[in-house]
Amino acid sequence: MAGKDIIMASQRELKRLHIVQKVLEGSLKQTEAAEMLSLSIRQTGRLIIRVKEEGPQGVVHRSRGRESNRKLPQEVKDRVIELYRQSYGGFGPTLGQEKLLERDGISISDETLRIWLIEAGLWKKKRKGRTHRHWRQRKDRYGEMIQVDGSHHDWFEGRGAACVFMGYIDDATGKVYGRFYEYEGTIPAMDSFRRYIRKYGIPMSLYMDKHSTYKSMGKPTMKMTSMARNRSVNLAGRWRNWGYN
Repeated sequence: MAGKDIIMASQRELKRLHIVQKVLEGSLKQTEAAEMLSLSIRQTGRLIIRVKEEGPQGVVHRSRGRESNRKLPQEVKDRVIELYRQSYGGFGPTLGQEKLLERDGISISDETLRIWLIEAGLWKKKRKGRTHRHWRQRKDRYGEMIQVDGSHHDWFEGRGAACVFMGYIDDATGKVYGRFYEYEGTIPAMDSFRRYIRKYGIPMSLYMDKHSTYKSMGKPTMKMTSMARNRSVNLAGRWRNWGYN
């Protein structure tokens, strides 16, 4: 159970907190923060005030843990599933929703019906075809995204052992930072990232390749699966971990 000093927050809320703190420090304007958060200036202002008054807890959504006011009663769900089995078997969610409204006077969205049918095993989610990948536009501001990559090469042209250049490239400006290491692994990756943070601060996001250093190669266990499903993180612990001197 979370204690009083522990705040459970999502990755999205952590990002919001980081941007708000930049505004409070004076290194980011409120208009710039609003654009980065995809919020209006008024919404951003209210968020900043909450963080000033409540601390990090201010970024946590007010409806966290509450049941939705728009949730339909279980009786409605059970009746819809029974009617579908009896009268509309084989109908798609869109047509089924229209018939439920037209013939039975039950008003629900086709998406709600689709979810209910999938849960009941009466409808299968259709796989979408792959969309064509477009060239990604570069970020607008320094620090929004850092590209991280280890480059293996005989950098010293035979005058020394072959090594790896752990490089950090700012996506918006192309500014490069890097260090040489004997190999590409967890310790060099964490050491170089720590040094980057000390010099330039914490970036908003990282873009990495599929090297085994940056992903787990082991088979999932019950513990790993549980951790993957829990998208909340210990906010207090996270910021203590980033608190480099």
